[in-house]
Amino acid sequence: MRAITSRCQGAQRRRLLDLGVVPGTRIVAELDSASGDPIAYRIRGALIALRRQQAEWIEIEPDIEAAA
Repeated sequence: MRAITSRCQGAQRRRLLDLGVVPGTRIVAELDSASGDPIAYRIRGALIALRRQQAEWIEIEPDIEAAA
């Protein structure tokens, strides 16, 4: 995870920070719901469901080692 975009502000930004979404955190998509929204992500050992709009606020960088 690189950063939370500036479009995410206020209580929503604090919620993401409280959930452990901070720079350097590894985030892995784990489970899709039947409709595809929300998606469960593994963040610091916890399974967290985020809607697509919320997930779009998080800037990520690909994990090259995990892809290889």
